[in-house]
Amino acid sequence: MYIRDTIAAIATPLGSGGVGIVRVSGPDAEQIGRKLFKGSGTKNGGGFESHRLFYGRLVNPLDDGLIDEGMAVLMRAPRSYTREDVLELHCHGGYYLVRAVLQACISAGARLAEPGEFTRRAFLNGRIDLAQAESVMDLIASRTERSLSLAQSQREGHLSRALAALKAPLVESLALVEAHIDFPEDEVDPAVFEAIETGIATVSAGISRLLATFASGKVLRDGVSVLLLGLPNAGKSSLLNALSGTDRAIVSALPGTTRDLIEETVSLQGLPVKVIDAAGIRAHHADCVEQEGVRRALDKASEADLLLLLVDGTAPLSDELLELATSLAALPYLLVVTKSDLPQLLDLSGLAAPLGVCSVSAKSRAGIDRLAAQIYDHFVQSSAFSSDAAAVISNVRHRDVLVRAQRSLQDFADNQSLGLPPELLALDLRTALAALGEITGETTTDDLLDLIFSSFCIGK
Repeated sequence: MYIRDTIAAIATPLGSGGVGIVRVSGPDAEQIGRKLFKGSGTKNGGGFESHRLFYGRLVNPLDDGLIDEGMAVLMRAPRSYTREDVLELHCHGGYYLVRAVLQACISAGARLAEPGEFTRRAFLNGRIDLAQAESVMDLIASRTERSLSLAQSQREGHLSRALAALKAPLVESLALVEAHIDFPEDEVDPAVFEAIETGIATVSAGISRLLATFASGKVLRDGVSVLLLGLPNAGKSSLLNALSGTDRAIVSALPGTTRDLIEETVSLQGLPVKVIDAAGIRAHHADCVEQEGVRRALDKASEADLLLLLVDGTAPLSDELLELATSLAALPYLLVVTKSDLPQLLDLSGLAAPLGVCSVSAKSRAGIDRLAAQIYDHFVQSSAFSSDAAAVISNVRHRDVLVRAQRSLQDFADNQSLGLPPELLALDLRTALAALGEITGETTTDDLLDLIFSSFCIGK
């Protein structure tokens, strides 16, 4: 077991709430609980029965002054999140109150935990591997049912098992190559070479299958961005509200109402989509504030995953609209004709529509579902969507490691065809094996762990 000092942190969001939780982990967790928690139901007048919730008083260990009434539960090692003794203290939610309980834990001997230190201890103590540890943040950050399902799949070890299945034939192939190093005078049976090649081909094909899931996995994990562009009063804010089902943006007939970028995340069939409402673009800006909003909108156009060019169907085609469409020629966009519930005056023959046309009415919601489906289909097709695979990679680090492992296998094949000695061939296979181990944490460095866990919240 990996044992360090005892740490403490707030495990719930700060602010007003029904319950606040302070988590403690380490060898002194029970001792700290005895100092802080006074409950008549605890065993032997102060001891804790593991995995049982007790009601009592939370006190300051320095003077026994009352902090709050609350609950306490001790989870003795190894049956805990970190595989250490873990104490959770539950009090009423509130910014100062929860911090007072945390300070009491520190006064009793705990140290303030670093970001992600609880999960890091779970990894170092062998409860979870590194890929499962990383999935914890994905679980917390999930914004749709499908992104949650993807994170749960990794948390349950689907990716880890897929990697274990790849490493097995790689280890066997390495053993055969190293046997040739140990007994160079023996003639190698051709069947051995065939077994090595078969094993390497199996591993390479498996890595390729995993890499093929990255595009769709990353889309589900990180989501995509859709930017609404158009002239003033084209209906961008109304469309944002219609897609999100909220009054997120102010809708007004006055040109230039939207000055800054307004963002709202929506779920389209489980796909997290950040819809961005930008300032209306016109040649002559009313003031410097609107001008800055237009600049930000145009800057965002090159960063967005998809552009929707909104055009008012009740207005005839203008030179200003043609100029805007021409400026976006290098950025494929979906043309959205708004206000379809009103008499239409727009002639679309002069407008390009690289990704098609969709007519909508934010007021009657006509065409909104069809537009949402077109947005979803665009990303499904462009990312070779395959989220139904047993193991899906969504993490850039995992993708990069798999690419390195694949490259090492290619180096092995190239060096074998050149007739290089088995010592060099074995090195290629060891490099590939070590790379695969980086994903699950079998081969890693403190710097890598620091980088990964620094992105976690302190109480996790």
